[in-house]
Amino acid sequence: MTIPPTPTEQIHATCVAVDGIGVLIRGPSRSGKSDLALRLIDGGAELVSDDRVDLTRTDGSLSAAPPAPLAGLMEVRGMGIMQRGFVDQANVRVVIDLRPTAEIERLPEPAEAEVCGVRLMVFHIDPFTVSAVAKVRLAVNMVSGSIIRTND
Repeated sequence: MTIPPTPTEQIHATCVAVDGIGVLIRGPSRSGKSDLALRLIDGGAELVSDDRVDLTRTDGSLSAAPPAPLAGLMEVRGMGIMQRGFVDQANVRVVIDLRPTAEIERLPEPAEAEVCGVRLMVFHIDPFTVSAVAKVRLAVNMVSGSIIRTND
């Protein structure tokens, strides 16, 4: 039996895998993390963890996993805690920080965040806009190299 690595840190966030790429969704309580994750999952993403995420840095990359008591559980506001399928690990390549639209620059410079000592691309998204899911998918395509942002 292989002993899993000890998490580097446990954070208050939600993580999904979009096309196999881990997307870490951060924001304060009630900011829409689970709601955005639910819409991404409805479109084919996979749940990694909701509400809290165990992060482990290994050889310059960051993996996310659910804390054992939360594995497969997701809060759906107005419906309760739901049991659903999940993946037990994802390589995190992008961070989505949730913000109200009024706080988001129209044409921001590329940004990075350091999470557990790993530098990752970060995007600010209002989770309650109609385009939020499409923007997360664009962010995933950017980190995978299938879409390139051009300079204005």
